[in-house]
Amino acid sequence: MARTDGNLDGKLVVLIGGSGFVGAHLAQALLTRGCRLRIVSRQPERAFRLRPLANLGQVQFVRGDVTRPAGLAAVLAGAYGVVNLVGAFAGDLDALQGEGAGRIARLAREAGVHAYIQVSALGSDAQSPIDYNRTKAEGEAAVRAAFPQATIIRPSVLFGEDDNFVNMFAGLIAAPLPILPVFGPEAKLQPLNVDDAAEAIANALADPTRHGGKAYDIAGPEPISMLDLNRRIAGAQGRERTFIALPDAVSGAFAAATGWLPGAPLSIDQWALLKVGNVLQGANGMAALGVAPRPLGLFLDRWMVRYRKHGRFGAKVRAPR
Repeated sequence: MARTDGNLDGKLVVLIGGSGFVGAHLAQALLTRGCRLRIVSRQPERAFRLRPLANLGQVQFVRGDVTRPAGLAAVLAGAYGVVNLVGAFAGDLDALQGEGAGRIARLAREAGVHAYIQVSALGSDAQSPIDYNRTKAEGEAAVRAAFPQATIIRPSVLFGEDDNFVNMFAGLIAAPLPILPVFGPEAKLQPLNVDDAAEAIANALADPTRHGGKAYDIAGPEPISMLDLNRRIAGAQGRERTFIALPDAVSGAFAAATGWLPGAPLSIDQWALLKVGNVLQGANGMAALGVAPRPLGLFLDRWMVRYRKHGRFGAKVRAPR
């Protein structure tokens, strides 16, 4: 991986929405480069686990809400860079991901921020009937209008040892169920390791002269179907499972009937996103950002140990590649 550590040493970077999955990994990448961090979140205590990784005074936690921009100007003061990581599948997506993203970018420009990164999503489309994709695209446009030299990064589905993606399927596969349904079995994803994504974002942040004003679609090295993903996870767990490929009509009906429930495995919008897939349509921006993405298979054997029968004391298996 190409890194420019010295460019960020001692500089203050503000992570908006930095207490989540991506924010935690990005924070670690930036701390190793000597950054000072200000993590802004509605629940900043979720990021307190990062304290042991920082030197004294290197990281600050601030409560903030992008839907209440009046309080955000102060948290941007003195920042070299800002990364907007805010994203959601429910709620007022226009306020969170659309016009809200533009307001943050405007405040950053007014604060004299040097480098601005807007983390969007692969497949963002202003004409999409899916609110998530539509508002992500509208957020990009609003950011570009407010901060023309912002860098737009659109990642594919991100995976990591502590994610809610691979681990959700892993938990279901580890459960004593005779048959497991697979939603959208032929839908293709191109999952990207979250630490590789974090390095790419950090590299863009370190060199705004090169990357400012540009947009990058980033993804892992290989497309994987949902059925294949489930089979790989089962193989890495050493489990024999029978998977039933659900027709789209059944999957859609299930999402419509249960997606509104708290903790439902699939909302209507998530089903719509899954159905259209999430793969690159052009070049992988990871190369331009100086990172070689690593495949899921490189990690799956090790990460699935805790899901195996008898854990690390069980028989060693090798996930299918």
